[in-house]
Amino acid sequence: MAGHSAGGAAAVPALLADDRIRAGADLDGTMDVPVPATGLGGKPFLMIGHPLPDGAEDTSWTESWPRLDGWKRWLTVTGTNHASFTDLPVLLDALGLPDADRTLPAARALQLTRTYATAFFDLHLKGLAQPLLDGPTPQNPEVSFHP
Repeated sequence: MAGHSAGGAAAVPALLADDRIRAGADLDGTMDVPVPATGLGGKPFLMIGHPLPDGAEDTSWTESWPRLDGWKRWLTVTGTNHASFTDLPVLLDALGLPDADRTLPAARALQLTRTYATAFFDLHLKGLAQPLLDGPTPQNPEVSFHP
């Protein structure tokens, strides 16, 4: 399961409630239902978000991070804002409209979102090796990995 914003927030309760869902990705969604102390039953989880002002972090993510008991990655994409992980910025750029707090071109944000989400699901649902998820790469300097 993958979702943006409220859809991303729904990933945790969906993983907890449905054994058919084998992996989850939260694209910049505050976790209204935090990961419980018992974890997610070892299910893999990907978090991709935008940098918050002054280096702050979403407290729902910082509280849930250590409770994730399976494979996990927390990625932050420099130059993005909350909407960057959707197609809205592509439309705004095409119309020449401003997009507050976003400096990364929409096409690049979309490419990075697709690349990392696809790699995550290819690894965990298809069993295909994905070295991209092992750490930062020179090809994607905008993407930082949370320790």
